[in-house]
Amino acid sequence: MKGKELNVIGFLCNWCSYAGADLAGVSRFQYPPNIRIIRVMCSGRVDPELILDTFLHGADGVFIGGCHFGDCHYLEGNYYAEKKIEMAKRLLKAAGVESKRLRLEWVSASEGGRFAAVISAFTEEIKVLGPIKFDKERLKAVLMAASDYRLRILATKEKELLEGGNKYGEVFTQHEMDRLLDDLVQEDYEANLILLKLKKPMSVKEIASELNLKLNVVLRHILDLKRQERIEIHEIRDNTPVYIARELSEGGKEE
Repeated sequence: MKGKELNVIGFLCNWCSYAGADLAGVSRFQYPPNIRIIRVMCSGRVDPELILDTFLHGADGVFIGGCHFGDCHYLEGNYYAEKKIEMAKRLLKAAGVESKRLRLEWVSASEGGRFAAVISAFTEEIKVLGPIKFDKERLKAVLMAASDYRLRILATKEKELLEGGNKYGEVFTQHEMDRLLDDLVQEDYEANLILLKLKKPMSVKEIASELNLKLNVVLRHILDLKRQERIEIHEIRDNTPVYIARELSEGGKEE
C-alpha cells in the first residue's frame, strides 16, 4: 500500500497473548510493525462497542488475542470473548464492513512464534482488503445497537440458552439462536439508523424513501421510538406527522 500505512489495532490478553507478543520481541521473531498493541486484563473485556468505535476512529483492522480454552485466568473469559466477537461481526456486516477486518486468535505466553505468524497473516489480509471504507452513519447506527441490553445479554448467555434453556425450560438450537441474533441486530440497526436520520425533521414516507425501507417497517420503528420517548412529533405537515429525535450527542448516543 503506497501512500498510506494501514492502521491495525491489537487488544491482547495480559496473561497470554501479551506475554506471547513480548516473547516474540525477545526472540526477534519478525512481524509487521504497524500493529498498535493495547493490553487488556482479559479478551472477554473487549466489547463490541469498543471494537466498532475503534473502526469508527479509523482502524483498518482489529485483532483480539486471548488465552486458549482451558487456560483463561478468569475461567471463561475467552468463551465470552468468542461470543462478543461473533456479535461484533454481525454488527459489522449490517454496516457493510467486511467481517474479515476483525480477527480473534488464541495465543499462549509460550507461543511467540505463533503470535508473529498470525499477526503477519492478518496484516497481509488487511493489505489485500485495503484501507477501510464505510458509511459513517451506518457504522454509528450499529455502534448504538451494540449497547442494547438484549444483544449484550444474548451474546454472553448463548451457552446457557443452548444447554440449559431459558427460565421456562425452552432450549434453543444453534440455528434458532443465530436467527434470533440476526433478527435483533437488524432490528436495532434499522431503529438507530432512523434515529440518526431524525436529527432533522422527517415524515415516515421520507425516511422510508431515504433508507430504502418499507413503510410498515419504518412506521413500526417510529412507534417504538416514540413509546421509548426517543423521538417526538415536530409538526403536522399536510395532515402528516413529522418527527424529530431528541438531542443526540456527537458520538451518536442520546445525551
